[in-house]
Amino acid sequence: MDKQFRLLIDGQLVPGVATFDVINPATETVLTQAPRADAAQLDAAVAAAKRAFPAWAARSQDDRAALIDQLAEAVMARIDEFAQLLTAEQGKPLDQAKGEMFATYYVLKAFAGMRVTDKVLREDGDNTVIEHRTPLGVCAAITPWNFPVVLLANKLGPCLLTGNTMVAKPAPTTPLTTLLLGEVMADILPAGVVNVIADVNDLGAALSTHPDVAKVAFTGSTATGKKVMASAAGSVKRVTLELGGNDAAIVLDDMPAKLAAEKVYQGAMVNAGQVCVAIKRAYVHETVYDEFIAEITRLAQEAVVDEGTRQGVTIGPVQNKMQFEKVSALLADARERGTVLAGGAPLDRPGYFIAPTIVADLDDDAPLVREEQFGPVLPVLKFADVDDVIARANDSDYGLGGTVWGKDVARAMDVARRIDTGTVWVNQHLAIDPAIPFRGVRQSGLGGELGEAGLLEYTQAHIINAVSLPA
Repeated sequence: MDKQFRLLIDGQLVPGVATFDVINPATETVLTQAPRADAAQLDAAVAAAKRAFPAWAARSQDDRAALIDQLAEAVMARIDEFAQLLTAEQGKPLDQAKGEMFATYYVLKAFAGMRVTDKVLREDGDNTVIEHRTPLGVCAAITPWNFPVVLLANKLGPCLLTGNTMVAKPAPTTPLTTLLLGEVMADILPAGVVNVIADVNDLGAALSTHPDVAKVAFTGSTATGKKVMASAAGSVKRVTLELGGNDAAIVLDDMPAKLAAEKVYQGAMVNAGQVCVAIKRAYVHETVYDEFIAEITRLAQEAVVDEGTRQGVTIGPVQNKMQFEKVSALLADARERGTVLAGGAPLDRPGYFIAPTIVADLDDDAPLVREEQFGPVLPVLKFADVDDVIARANDSDYGLGGTVWGKDVARAMDVARRIDTGTVWVNQHLAIDPAIPFRGVRQSGLGGELGEAGLLEYTQAHIINAVSLPA
């Protein structure tokens, strides 16, 4: 790859103090080098964001929204370039990469259309109470490698609309699309409003503890999220944490088995299973279990696993070596504990490829059931009693998403109400909408993204309580 990538600091595209290799996960070869920032460049990026904040916050919401809208259109104008680069560094099939870029566009457009307004809490005779919201200041966005662009957009849109400025730091295994987005933003946004740095996982603590950073928005693993939360505690920074999940699908006895298998398979295997709310474990009623198992096994066996730009590919590689080794270890354990019906092992060729895997006959305490695998592997478990399966689904440290599948929608919704997660879908999965809040419970996160709730995460509420003086 001939393109030279640069950091974005104070409106200027600049080299890092060094470079680091970015690996193509489909070949395990070096794709290109990315610029590596050091602590001084991080400080410069935060300082630039701090300088830009007063003027940016002083602009009207309409002015800021117009620039966010312009950014969305600029991304769409280069969608093919973004998608090709995203497939190269992340591994997902090209159609899924384009899907992420379309989602980025729609998220930015959605936030450009939102507004923060004063909320009247009381208007009673001579007493008026309003809740007024103001921006926080400099916000840090630390983003993961599974959806590096749209998960930044989820933070960028509300951050900018509400008058904050930003320092963005992508995952070191997928920095390139974020750096390209920095190029686009350099031509649209005032200097310092958004800054983009890249590192090798050595600047996260410096960013989340920085005294001039008012908020940290992080998406990633629960283990790292705990570190972010701890490091932000020293200055009581605002934090939004969107963390891991172990999302359960419950297939009820009245659900057509083949349709359920198709939908659950899609919800489990998209992006090679590397989705925070991918279906991670499926509980299927005993009356439809056999037919479900037969169909989902067929779908896994027929999947096309290959490099993401090749025609007909449905599953790309796991994104990086560390995750590949983690999923491989879970597979080895599952082979010992359960029955592998499809897949079951890494593919014997270059690249971090794992065949889509279906595992039956596991106990609820098996690591593949208890942990977040974040790969193309799905355990399928049988149940007979609805109360029992709800208890089993809720028996987790996580609580991000889940799904219930049933022909009787009212009954399925009753089950969904008892699932202790931030989102439960009924007869659908991954129905992410920029207008609808998305949040986790327990160790799946803190705060929320998207919707009005996500917008307000980037503001400070102030109560103004006024009374009229006597005539």
